[in-house]
Amino acid sequence: MRFFSDNAARIHPKVMDAIAGADQMDTAYDGDRWSKALDGRLSELFGHDVDVLWVPTGTAANCLALAALCPPHGGVVCHRDSHIQNDEGGAPEFYTHGAKLMLADGEGAKLTPDTIRTVIDAIANDVHRVQPHAISITNATEYGRVYNPDEVAAVGTLARERGLGFHMDGARFANALARLGCTPAALTWQAGVDALSFGFVKNGAMSAEALVFFKPGLADTARRRRKRAGLLMSKGRYLAAQVLAMVENDLWIANGALANACAERLAGAAGNRLVHPVEANEVFLRATPDEAAKLRAQGFDFYDWAEGEVRLVTAWDSDGHHVAALADAIAAL
Repeated sequence: MRFFSDNAARIHPKVMDAIAGADQMDTAYDGDRWSKALDGRLSELFGHDVDVLWVPTGTAANCLALAALCPPHGGVVCHRDSHIQNDEGGAPEFYTHGAKLMLADGEGAKLTPDTIRTVIDAIANDVHRVQPHAISITNATEYGRVYNPDEVAAVGTLARERGLGFHMDGARFANALARLGCTPAALTWQAGVDALSFGFVKNGAMSAEALVFFKPGLADTARRRRKRAGLLMSKGRYLAAQVLAMVENDLWIANGALANACAERLAGAAGNRLVHPVEANEVFLRATPDEAAKLRAQGFDFYDWAEGEVRLVTAWDSDGHHVAALADAIAAL
C-alpha cells in the first residue's frame, strides 16, 4: 500500500490510449500534428496566447524556464525548501550556466512579497553582487500548501515593479486548481506569471510535462536550449499526445481532485498530528520512529521526512480501500 510518491502513480488509461493513437508515421521532433496542436489547445485552456514546449521531466521544465528568465550572471529568488533548491541536483545552475539561487523563507514553503524583499533589498546594486532577475514559486508547494490567486498576484506585482521574471513550478498545478476551483488563467498570467512548468507526470501522464510561456519571445530561446540539452525527442508526438489527452475534458483537474480527496481522508484521521494544513495531496504527520514502524508493519509505504515526521502522498489512482485502511491505522496510533 504505497503512499511514498505520486511519481509512481499509474498511467491513466486515456493517456495510454493517446500514446497508442500517436503510434503512426508523422514528422519527427516537434513538427507533428500533435505537437503543433499544443499552442492552440493550451491557449484555449488559459484564455491567452501561449507558447508550449513538451519536455520529458519536471526538472527540464523548471530549468529551461529559469534559463529563459535569468542570465548566467543573475539570481533566482526561491524558497529555501523549494524543489529547485533541494531536489534538482544542481540542474538550475547547470541549465542557466551558473545563475545563483537566492533563498527566501516563508511558512509552508510559500513566498510572500515581504520575504522576497528581505532577500533582494539587502543586495547592493553594484558589479560585485549577483543581482536578482527572476522569482520562482511552487504551487502546490513542497509542503502541500496552495497559493491562491491573490497571493500569486501579490508576488507578480512585486516582480513587475522590480523588473523580475516570474516562474511557477506547477508539478502539482492540478492539485492546486482542484483545491481552489478558480480558472487556470487566474492563477497564472492574470497574476503576472511569465512561465509555468505544467505538471502531468504526477497526475496520470507517463513521460510528458508542458512548459507554458505566457510572455512572448521566451519560447524562442527555450526551444534552442531544449535541443542543446538533448531534450528534443525525435518522436515528440508521444509526449504531445499525453498532454492533449490530459487536458481533454479537464481530465487533469479530475485526477487532481481525486488525489486531493484521498489526502483529505487521511488528514481527517490525523488530528493534531498534522504538521501542515492539507490543501493538496501531501500529508505531513508527526510520528515517532516506533509509530512509523507500526504503520510499515501493516504494509504502508511512505517517506520519513524531518525528525519525528513522515510524508504521505496520495495520487489519482490511490486505492480507496488502502486510503481507508491507512486512515484507520493513523487514528489507532
